[in-house]
Amino acid sequence: MTQPVIPFSLKDAPALIERLLPVQKLSAEAYKEQMAGAGKTLTALGSYWKGRKPLILNKACILGSLLPATGDDARDLEIFEKLMAMDAESFAARWKRALKSEDILAQVAISRITDYFEVEPEGILPISAPVDWSRPEYQSVKVNWRSDISLLERRRLEAQLLPDEPYREWVSQSFRPEEMMDTVHEHIWETVNAHLATNAYSFPELVEQLGIMRFGHRPRLADTFCGSGQIPFEAARLGCNVYASDLNPVACMLTWGAFNIIGGSPESRMNLAKNEGRLIQQADSEIEKMGVEHDGQGWRAKVFLYCFEVRCPQTGWLVPLIPSLVISKPRTGNKINVIAELIPDPKNKRYDIRIRSGVTKKELAAAEAGTIGRESRFGDAYLIHQVNGVPYKTKISTLRGDYQKSDGTTSNRVRRWGKHDFKPQPDDIFQERLYCIQWIRPKKVGRGFDYEFRSVTLEDIKREQKVEQFIQQNLVDWQANGWIPDARIEPGGPPRYEGMSLIRNQGWTYWHHLFNPRQLLIAGLVNQQTDADQKFGFMQLLNYNSRLSRWDVLSGGGGSVKDTFYNQALNVLFSYGCRSFVNCSGFLETKGRSFPLDEKIHTSVQNHPVSSLTENADLFVSDPPYGDAVKYEEILDFFIAWLRKNPPPEFANWIWDSRRSLAIKGEDEDFRRGMVSAYARVTECMPDNGLQVIMFTHQSGSIWADMANIVWASGLQVTAAWYVVTETDSALREGSYVKGTVLLVCRKRLGSHKTTRDDLAWELQEEVEEQVEALTGLNQEAKDLYRDENVFEDADLQMAGYAAALRTLTRYAIIDGRDMTAEAIRPRVKGETTFVDELIAFAVDTANQYLVPQGIAKAHWDRLSGAERFYLKML
Repeated sequence: MTQPVIPFSLKDAPALIERLLPVQKLSAEAYKEQMAGAGKTLTALGSYWKGRKPLILNKACILGSLLPATGDDARDLEIFEKLMAMDAESFAARWKRALKSEDILAQVAISRITDYFEVEPEGILPISAPVDWSRPEYQSVKVNWRSDISLLERRRLEAQLLPDEPYREWVSQSFRPEEMMDTVHEHIWETVNAHLATNAYSFPELVEQLGIMRFGHRPRLADTFCGSGQIPFEAARLGCNVYASDLNPVACMLTWGAFNIIGGSPESRMNLAKNEGRLIQQADSEIEKMGVEHDGQGWRAKVFLYCFEVRCPQTGWLVPLIPSLVISKPRTGNKINVIAELIPDPKNKRYDIRIRSGVTKKELAAAEAGTIGRESRFGDAYLIHQVNGVPYKTKISTLRGDYQKSDGTTSNRVRRWGKHDFKPQPDDIFQERLYCIQWIRPKKVGRGFDYEFRSVTLEDIKREQKVEQFIQQNLVDWQANGWIPDARIEPGGPPRYEGMSLIRNQGWTYWHHLFNPRQLLIAGLVNQQTDADQKFGFMQLLNYNSRLSRWDVLSGGGGSVKDTFYNQALNVLFSYGCRSFVNCSGFLETKGRSFPLDEKIHTSVQNHPVSSLTENADLFVSDPPYGDAVKYEEILDFFIAWLRKNPPPEFANWIWDSRRSLAIKGEDEDFRRGMVSAYARVTECMPDNGLQVIMFTHQSGSIWADMANIVWASGLQVTAAWYVVTETDSALREGSYVKGTVLLVCRKRLGSHKTTRDDLAWELQEEVEEQVEALTGLNQEAKDLYRDENVFEDADLQMAGYAAALRTLTRYAIIDGRDMTAEAIRPRVKGETTFVDELIAFAVDTANQYLVPQGIAKAHWDRLSGAERFYLKML
């Protein structure tokens, strides 16, 4: 008979994450999740949000904050890894290649086969295994598991088939735990319950019971920088009540979608699918009635390719600005190469553009060069073309008429577009031209589509004019109703992030200028017909169908129009792709997996700065902004503009404005003060036995000083720190390689303890020694569990040593008679080393002295200089 859990029995117990965390295994799992790309759980709601932390990392933080450190580190680690599906038996369930009964009998030593398996016909196989299945008499034998064999016993045998390889290799050959969520944990609960004195057979049950044991109720977790909703969603999926907030309404919307769409009930997902189908049918019907995407011969447009066009000041010719004349050279599918060819029209001093398919490799190579060139990759762009064999070259900045004003800033002659502009006026410097259309039609035999690229005809121009006339007639009304933006682009930070480059380079001053007439038509029709749960597909449609959408010539199907936010910036293009409705309707269908949340879970999403927090929570887990890595408070205006005037009722209480002045940003004094204000408020809303986990990317050399200042000034004490690899090398970070996230575990600093720097020295040394010895000891204890791999490597021990030093420092409110809260918040003077900086440097140096790399005798280490130690650690 099971016993009910005892409320508050773990009230003062240290959390497991304060004692240990299997960071090497966690890093391997986090890396695999990040590499899943579009297959990640919440990406379906908005691929434009790039800074998502892995769900498995969030799961580790939440479980680690609730689970107790019992004093038996090896057993605690074993239980935690079972809950994280990191144990060998879980890998038997995660393994992509099915582990068959015949394979077990061929490779595993079993004294009596019939103890585990039913064999038909009986009496043919030997009594014990291994079995040599190559023998002819065994070919007709069928083997099945006995029905009375427990799942745990079965998986223990299956696990013996796993190769003797490092953990990362296991991970690479397996499904992610959440891909097997329905079955991967079935074998663990009896063992978990015996260790924790719980009575749980699911994560919501376990989390509720641990919450009762710690806080007297189901745990409440808050994330006050909820971003894309990764942390709140995982907390709710595990069984926490969740409060999520963010200053940015797009972040709130993504978090709402995580709860209500990905976490919605099967019935709600079915209703959503029906509504999405109805929306697509209605919008498609309206487009078809207009006759602007069909040629009347059974073909429908898939993609329209546009370019800007400019008058060459040297020749007077109107020249299309096309970086490459290659239209298509697909790597897969129908590999027909297509190019655009410029045909001079001397009479009108312009170029006709002819589209040619099936060209030779030589012709394709010649077409790689277009009418835009650069001296170097990041050099100035210039227009280049030939007239009668004579080449002409003009800088784009010259075409714009760039000049320096008296105040030192740069201006130009580009006209600023007005609120009701949606295309260039005849006398604008930059004109816009449709130069190619990709057409598709269903195959006459079989499935799929035929496609072809064509030059633009007079009939195509008439269809363009029809779209332009429709927008001209409806723009004012649609803007008044909020179906098309009427918000100004607000300049902000570095040019590529904000609006200044859009304004300066193209004259675009309102957000709807980033969309051409066809894109405005589709987006306006969809926006006016979508409910809250359909706005996510609408946002994806906007991301993949703007004047900033690149045309990729290498994709299958002849090419594809790519996303605007491929590198978290707003990049003006000389030529771009525009999707027809049939080519972007797929974004309106929710494709993400469903993980229905427990009906007992309560979730809330609010739109406010952290300083306005009024809700209490037991646990706070957050991934705050740091160092302006991505200026979400600026680039997300791209989406905010579309919902600003007419958001659905579910989002109507949020302020549809980025409120940039309230955003925490930068790395300077304002950033530090903003962070202190935020985390001081969070600390006030947390009980004395509550816990915080603060995530930050380890990018800057000053980050330890910054975070220590913030923690100290916020009334917090560091209790642990861990480093987990969470980022992968990509084109988004050219020149940067795998990065990680530091998990800073904190509690309230209770009391007003005092010390002196002299006393600190001894205490720091003892704390660091104790921490490192505990982790190295666990390395030895866990040898069997880890198959001779270390739980912690040298880098993990160093991080733990730093954490121990910070734990000692931040325990004290007063050091050498100085109020550390006041010292931590004191403004920095450039070049000055503050008292806090000195203390942190002292603490880190003390930690470094004790952190002896494996293979070096401590006596020898003690004789080395600081520079020599640093060099050896870098090896």
